[in-house]
Amino acid sequence: MSIILDVIFPRNCAGCGTRDPETGGHLCWDCLSELNLIQAPLCDRCGAPAFGEIHHRYICSACASNPPVYDAARAGVHYDGLAREMLQAFKYHEAIWLADELTRILYAAYLAHYDGLECDAVACVPLFSTRRRERGFNQAGMLAAGLARLISKPLIRNALKRVRPTGTQTRLTAAERVVNVKGAFRVRWDKWLEARRILLVDDIMTTGATVNECARALRAAGAAAVYVLTVARG
Repeated sequence: MSIILDVIFPRNCAGCGTRDPETGGHLCWDCLSELNLIQAPLCDRCGAPAFGEIHHRYICSACASNPPVYDAARAGVHYDGLAREMLQAFKYHEAIWLADELTRILYAAYLAHYDGLECDAVACVPLFSTRRRERGFNQAGMLAAGLARLISKPLIRNALKRVRPTGTQTRLTAAERVVNVKGAFRVRWDKWLEARRILLVDDIMTTGATVNECARALRAAGAAAVYVLTVARG
């Protein structure tokens, strides 16, 4: 079926427009090489890149002073350049054909940072109901579904519910983001979640306030551990 679709709707590279990228996706090799990968050294908890040479387990000052609720967070690429353009097109301009390419980045991050991780299921950060209807889809949900298939883990589509609108966090400070999302999530599958290890997926992580609040709800429902994975980190 994919071959037939490629004939009817030829793929172009999302970066440079090259026809039918040899990668089989929506990025050619040259544009793939432009992605700014997140690599060690990293904070062992939040995954924030560290500068300089570090040859031991490292915890950043933010996590040391205020440990996150989640057990660890990792991302595939920095939220800049082509990655930023793709995620904004996907999220705000209905470029849902980029979901597969973004899922590939997510999967690569999983293999790089979480290979061998024992998790029981994949969940995603939810949208508020009105935002979900306006957008027509939940970008984190699409990415989580794709990743769950690739790692052969069950997807809990509605593990979390956003119980109130929080608006955009783009212009808020780190402290304001924490207040903005406090108590904004509720667990739906509390009995199933007990003693389970959850891989929580979102598209972008900036300060981590949103995923941390999601992790708080999951842990309060009995989840044994919560690991966060995002395509990009701002």
